[in-house]
Amino acid sequence: MDNNSLFQKFVAFTTSVHQITSEISKDVKSESLTPLQYKILEYIAVSQPVTLSEISDCMHMSMPNTSRELKKLGEKQLCDKITDPADRRKQGITLSAAGKAMMNEAFQYIAVRFTERIGSVTDQERKEIERALDLLQQKVFY
Repeated sequence: MDNNSLFQKFVAFTTSVHQITSEISKDVKSESLTPLQYKILEYIAVSQPVTLSEISDCMHMSMPNTSRELKKLGEKQLCDKITDPADRRKQGITLSAAGKAMMNEAFQYIAVRFTERIGSVTDQERKEIERALDLLQQKVFY
């Protein structure tokens, strides 16, 4: 397979990932959060601790806008800033206990939808999917 064909499959795959992610996470977020704030919390949940610049890069936001959204999430007591003891200028951002509880509830809801989606998959296919996801993570999404 040439690189162009592989790239076209990659584009189709990532588009499908965005569609499915949207479908299975629909109506998951708290009413008190904007969609952007939910996405930030989701990113923190799977990558913590993260820096302001990492969130900014991932969300394609300016640093001031990212800082403003994190301030709002902090006011809602959903995330915490932790100062690096080795370099007091650096701060890591993690979920607070309330943020963890909120995201655990959201992920449980998403897990139910995911399980429904793959309900007809055989054990062998499930193992193949897991291997494929591991390979994608190692070679493409690292």
